[in-house]
Amino acid sequence: MVMVNEKDFLIQFTGLKLGEHQFEYHIENDFFDMFNYSEFNSTNIQVNITMLKKTTMLELQFSHKGTINVPCDVTNEDFDLPIEGNLNLLVKFGEEFNNDSEDLLILPQGEFQLNVMQYIYEMIALSVPYKRIHPDIAADYEEEESGDELDFLDSDDLEMINEDDADNDEENNNETEENSDNNKDTDPRWDKLKQLLTDK
Repeated sequence: MVMVNEKDFLIQFTGLKLGEHQFEYHIENDFFDMFNYSEFNSTNIQVNITMLKKTTMLELQFSHKGTINVPCDVTNEDFDLPIEGNLNLLVKFGEEFNNDSEDLLILPQGEFQLNVMQYIYEMIALSVPYKRIHPDIAADYEEEESGDELDFLDSDDLEMINEDDADNDEENNNETEENSDNNKDTDPRWDKLKQLLTDK
C-alpha cells in the first residue's frame, strides 16, 4: 500500500509555462490520516485542479467528486455517501506569507511551489452534509421530519391562534370606532379657532 506523501501535493509552478495546467489526485482514507481525521470508514474521491498561471499571479479552481463511507445517523448502518464540491483560490506574491483570507493566498516573492493539501482537505470536509442519512430511508426520514414540525401545532394550538387573531381584529375595530368618536366630540372652541385660521 502506497502511503500519502505531502510532496505529491506540492505544485512547482516556477518551471511551468504561462497558461492553463491540470492536476489530478485520487483521495483515500490515508490522506485524512495526515490530518488526524477519522470520521470516514473509507474514501474514494477524485480531485481535479485547474491552474491558470499568469505573469503576476496564479488562479486555481479545485473540484472534487466521489463517495465517503460513513454510518447513517438514524440506523447506524454504514453506506457510501456521494459528495462533490469546488473551491477557488487566487495566489499573489508579496513580502511575506499570508493565508488569512479563504480565497486569497499571499506567497513571499521568490517562492517556487504551492502546497494544495490543506485546500483539498478543507474543500472535501466542508462538502460533507451535517446529517448523513442512508438513501434507503432518506425519503421516509424527510417526511417524518416535516410531520414532526407540524405536530408541534395541535388542534388546541390552532384554535388559540384563531381566537387571538379574532380578538386582535375586534380590538383594532374598537380603536377605529373610538378614534372616530373622539373626532366627533372635539371642543367647539377649537373648531372656531381652526375656522379663523383657515379664513386667513
